[in-house]
Amino acid sequence: MGFYTEEARKLPVEGKYDVIVAGSGPAGACAAITAGRLGASVLLIEWNNSVGGMSTSGLMSHWTGSVTSPVYTEILTRCGLLREGEDAGKLVPWIDPENLKSVWLEMLREAGVTVLLCTFVCGAVMDGNRVVGVITESKSGRRVFLSEITVDGTGDGDVAAFSGAEYYKGRKQDGKMQPCTLMFKVAGVDVDRAVLPGSFESFYLTEKGELQSLAKEHIPAPAGHLLVYRSTLDGIVTCNMTNCTDIDGTRAEDLTRAELVCRSQMPAIVKYLRDYVPGFEHCFIISAGSMMGVRETRHFAGEQTLNENDILTARQFDDWVVRGALFNFDVHNLSGSGLDPTGVQKEWKQPEGYTIPYGCLIPKNTEGLLLSGRNISGTHLAHSNFRVMPICAATGAAAGAAAALAVKHGLGLREVNIRELQALL
Repeated sequence: MGFYTEEARKLPVEGKYDVIVAGSGPAGACAAITAGRLGASVLLIEWNNSVGGMSTSGLMSHWTGSVTSPVYTEILTRCGLLREGEDAGKLVPWIDPENLKSVWLEMLREAGVTVLLCTFVCGAVMDGNRVVGVITESKSGRRVFLSEITVDGTGDGDVAAFSGAEYYKGRKQDGKMQPCTLMFKVAGVDVDRAVLPGSFESFYLTEKGELQSLAKEHIPAPAGHLLVYRSTLDGIVTCNMTNCTDIDGTRAEDLTRAELVCRSQMPAIVKYLRDYVPGFEHCFIISAGSMMGVRETRHFAGEQTLNENDILTARQFDDWVVRGALFNFDVHNLSGSGLDPTGVQKEWKQPEGYTIPYGCLIPKNTEGLLLSGRNISGTHLAHSNFRVMPICAATGAAAGAAAALAVKHGLGLREVNIRELQALL
């Protein structure tokens, strides 16, 4: 198609901050909150019209996995998610998205964070190999914001990619990425009778047949599995059942196709639930996520790279910035429905939490930039574990603390004292 040369123009610099955080999902929000609490001036930039990413706009049902992180525990506590009865006082991971939006905003406000919504980060401002700010696009036009340190919490690692940081996509051998899902909620469920399988390896036999097999038979491919979770509201269940394969979440065309495919599957999914799943006979859709659930895109080369053996052996790094990370290898089928052959959910046998070292947050050959969330440096299989929201929140908090320390002491990110950083986490 050729090229069009846009006329060069000067961009207004709208402000300078100690720390800029791109993306307000659990990683970005926790990075901004932590840096703000430590005294840094912080700007949080988000393309959506609300904060929280997949935890809110993505309509996630619950926080999967666990981690030893004060900020993560605080989020659950402030959401009022406490068990009753015998387990009274224990925290539960279920999400009320609208309540969580308010909790995120309250924590950001208390930390003194400046929040800018409806704004895309579309470029990195570079001084040699150092990121010194970001270029944004919005209804306000094309603008620049400068920073001492930038934290990339975009999930896809957009700022890191704009900066020229080294990465590959998906599985290293073939570039294939995990499928996308659009979460949705159904009401009218008899929760007392409802069958609620929480993993691909959960099977349930009814008089009409086994539910996972029936899903594959009656829901159009590449969907075809049953994953449903209770919610914080009576009679409402969250469905993790739409599925679109061969999607590159860094391309607008692919994200558009994922939206069309996933929405086209929803009527068949509801019919299957009504016809075959006990308790769902009268269910109906009440809402769907306003944000596509993208599981995997770019993997960046960091000063250190977490691999699957580190997780399987519950490795304890001396230079940890995340502790007690615990989850499974949640690899959704890269070519169809259900669990990928490399994935392990219900049958996961590693009961011990692992650590994530500081070097996984630092992209190679790039200064002034920290990774956080699912874009930290790790292999495809390790990523399937640390991509979940509690662990992303913890890597975000680590990035925010490291950024604040670097600014406070006038240090490069690689010069931050690891013991001082750990003391804050």
